[in-house]
Amino acid sequence: MKKILIYNSGGGLGDSIQLFPLIISLKNHFKKSKFYYLGAHSNHFNGKLKEYKINLETVDLGLKYFGFRWWHILFAKRNFLKKSYGTFDLIIDLQTKIRNSLILKRIPHNSYYSRSLNGYFSSKKIKINSSNHIENLSLFFEEDVIKLDFMVKSLSKELLNEAKRLLPNSNYVGFSITQGNRYRKKSWSIYKFTSLANKILSKNKVPVFFIEKENINLIEKIKNQVPSAIFPELASKLACPALVTALASRLNTAVSIDNGIMHMMALADIPMIVLFGPTNSEKFAPKNKFIQILDSKKIHKTKDINSIEVDEVLALI
Repeated sequence: MKKILIYNSGGGLGDSIQLFPLIISLKNHFKKSKFYYLGAHSNHFNGKLKEYKINLETVDLGLKYFGFRWWHILFAKRNFLKKSYGTFDLIIDLQTKIRNSLILKRIPHNSYYSRSLNGYFSSKKIKINSSNHIENLSLFFEEDVIKLDFMVKSLSKELLNEAKRLLPNSNYVGFSITQGNRYRKKSWSIYKFTSLANKILSKNKVPVFFIEKENINLIEKIKNQVPSAIFPELASKLACPALVTALASRLNTAVSIDNGIMHMMALADIPMIVLFGPTNSEKFAPKNKFIQILDSKKIHKTKDINSIEVDEVLALI
């Protein structure tokens, strides 16, 4: 396995962060292999997520939203050959849409792994047990791929020292309240967040809000309602997702809606309470042992995330 191509159809930072354990595990298993990335969207691993050092060489075929247009099937192989990438030893298809898989298979390869149609397109037929790619690929390779998680200590000393400077003490509770996807109402009420923050203050815990610097109006609103709240990113010249992970490692626990910051904080492997409404908690919730999920669909039979009450979250904290 000299050349391995990974295809990811998801476009968000969270979609990429969820792949960290898979990529780290594969790189450990195939230490001498070169890994390439083909996505329907930007390669965040070499962009906004570069400080995590999950490096994958980008394959660019000049086809926007690769795999999501049927006409890509006419140009995928032609454009690929023009780029002189050569043949891949293995293509790992991380999505399940038949259209995307048919287009992706046009790229020259020796072996192909996919969960589409329960593994129908894979070059080796295996029993697809779950959505766990590491388990499935272990069957595909006929050898165990050891699962490895991201380690906070692999971050640069600059980021870790900055996090310690910004949050030097203990008893911090982190809050992530803004959604990246504007088309789904995933946000819990700001007033419920501030009410929760004031309640934990009475228990000698310090609320820490993770909000991008440009959200000035939101930050001021929270400051007015929770004067003791900390906004660590405002006091730093650094600004990147990896800093959020470093800061999260300083927290006792965190509360978040379903968003990219939730995944950044989960990389710190801390206790978290994650709130879900319209989105699928089984699919999108972080997969570490310290996660507690409050899903309005399961506890209140509604997709309205605001049906979750402040005291329900406080009880888990």
